[in-house]
Amino acid sequence: MNAREQFLKTLNHQQPGRIVLDLGSTGVTGIHIKALSKLRRHFGLQRKPLRVIDPFQMLGDVDWELIDPVGIDVVGVCCRKNIFGFPNQAPFREWKTPWRQRVMVPMGFNVTTDENGDTLIYPEGDSALPPSAKMAAAGFAFEPVIRQEPASKEEMNPEDNVEEFGLLDEKELEHWRTACSKAHASGKAVIATVSGTSLGNPMLIPGMKLRRPKGIRDINLWYKYIVSQPAFIKKIFDRQSEIAIENLSRIFAVSGNKIDAIFLCGTDFGSPDFAYSPEQFEEIWLPYYKRMNDWIHENTQWKTFKHSYGTAKGFPEQFIKAGFDIINPVQGEESGLNPKDLKKKYGRSVVFWGGGVDTRKTLQFGTPEQVREEVLRNSEVYIKNGGFVFSASHNISATTPVENIVAMLKAVREFNGN
Repeated sequence: MNAREQFLKTLNHQQPGRIVLDLGSTGVTGIHIKALSKLRRHFGLQRKPLRVIDPFQMLGDVDWELIDPVGIDVVGVCCRKNIFGFPNQAPFREWKTPWRQRVMVPMGFNVTTDENGDTLIYPEGDSALPPSAKMAAAGFAFEPVIRQEPASKEEMNPEDNVEEFGLLDEKELEHWRTACSKAHASGKAVIATVSGTSLGNPMLIPGMKLRRPKGIRDINLWYKYIVSQPAFIKKIFDRQSEIAIENLSRIFAVSGNKIDAIFLCGTDFGSPDFAYSPEQFEEIWLPYYKRMNDWIHENTQWKTFKHSYGTAKGFPEQFIKAGFDIINPVQGEESGLNPKDLKKKYGRSVVFWGGGVDTRKTLQFGTPEQVREEVLRNSEVYIKNGGFVFSASHNISATTPVENIVAMLKAVREFNGN
């Protein structure tokens, strides 16, 4: 049974022959380019400048030199353009990071350094425009630069916040056709990350790819509108989800069921910056998530993936009601339930993807033996009756000890009897 077959059994809540492993298929299950370099050196792979697959988070491309040796079962397909609005494909050029690592970046990756030593990046790679994100001199990833234009409440127009969500053209569709066919032919499971389906993601609100963003582009102002003007936010989501469904239809027309799962939304509902209530979710988000999920389930065989870090108690029920098949990551403590109770309560309703080991605690600061014990313990709980894709709880950070990453991968192999 190949990787895709094991994956489909897992997603259909059938007992697989082994745990399915993901490392690098999405923007929330990836690995920082610095940590990836250390992992490759451990496996004795050729030292070379690695490709940055996500310039915003500086995630590295987990390529075929690692996929098979590590035993990865899932590969990702992303949009032709990245969060800054320039193509993420070849040709590439070499760039030296602030931490002095040589990496490969797309040609549109144009950056400058300011007087503080911070790295600035620009919408569509156009350095004649104000920067849309910056990386602190001692940092490892970019943060948005807020470019909120002054505007009164009366001047606000919901259409301004859907400017970036246009219909896919032929060039974009050809990318999806080619990328999905190539990924499917590998025999691995395929998860696609599609632009425009993520509702209210704080990283997308600033409009980092827009040359001159209009509308609500300050995340704090966005939070205020959620509380004081929910009807305004719903108008944005109504139009955005309408465009999204048309684009999903166009992608399905060129890819069919060569996609197995789709990353629909990465908005965090338990963020320490702003924690939403289940009642807010029900009123503002649920109708539009359900609209997209219903279209997908009625027209395709795709499973839908919802990321929400810091998921508070109550949200698993909300995500299930909205029609999501997959919740990422698994967070027993955050949900108020231990892993056994979480699996018992929700394990038949959704697939748990992630949470095999805690990236912020155990993987970052624990010992290799502690990593091993957590991986084995969580795997034993979540594997029963399928419904569990193994990955860490979030992206593996730049400063994660390589011996802990190796311990995680070895523990998965150990659990699988290899």
